[in-house]
Amino acid sequence: MVSHFHLFGPVHMAILIAVVGLAMLLCGLARKSTRSGQWVRYGLGTFLALNELIWYGYRIHGEGFRFPEGLPLQLCDVTLWLTVIALFTLQPLAFETAYFAGLSGSGMALLTPDLWAPLRSYPTVYFFVAHGLVVASILMLVLSRQANPRPGSVWRIFGVLNAYAALVGAFNTIFKTNYMYLCRKPASASLLDVLGAWPFYLMACEGLALFLFWLLWIPVRERTAMPNTNRYPEIAATRRFNRTP
Repeated sequence: MVSHFHLFGPVHMAILIAVVGLAMLLCGLARKSTRSGQWVRYGLGTFLALNELIWYGYRIHGEGFRFPEGLPLQLCDVTLWLTVIALFTLQPLAFETAYFAGLSGSGMALLTPDLWAPLRSYPTVYFFVAHGLVVASILMLVLSRQANPRPGSVWRIFGVLNAYAALVGAFNTIFKTNYMYLCRKPASASLLDVLGAWPFYLMACEGLALFLFWLLWIPVRERTAMPNTNRYPEIAATRRFNRTP
């Protein structure tokens, strides 16, 4: 049972502020030079990957390999690995998916955490480290101008997200699981509580996701795809951004 954690209480607010502060610190380090930007990216990518692999080992050691309910099929699991790929490669589609789905998904997880263990426990620490670093890493990439979404990315990633949800929904139907909360809401308080009963909250989530994607597009829509070729020559994109989402 979760203990000593209150939604938007002092501990929760401190965690949220720390995530934003870490993103700003990493951005400042990354903007010093091309090499420092690379080292920040590679360091974050390595830490995120190792942190996730340690978590897998912890769960397997404590619970054994559990199929079908123990697979990393949640959206946050996928966006974490896409964030790792984006950090190492700056691959456009991986970054765009991490940017839109990661910021909205992991960001929502940080705002309304679905915790099942005590606050002072490894599972809870892992939860905030993993989700917090995904958000901080994506913000670092954007704010340091090492990566930007391309024109059309809102609709492209919205389509990718729906395709993945369809695959996960089929898996849920076959194996009676609840990945991505497609079959029922989480037990703890979440935004889904105000979006109606099943299946209506799924349709509401579609609209909410598209709305969040548009909000995330606004601050980057005017940028060029190659903000500074002297400082970041490894960025291969050459398109210029326009207002098309």
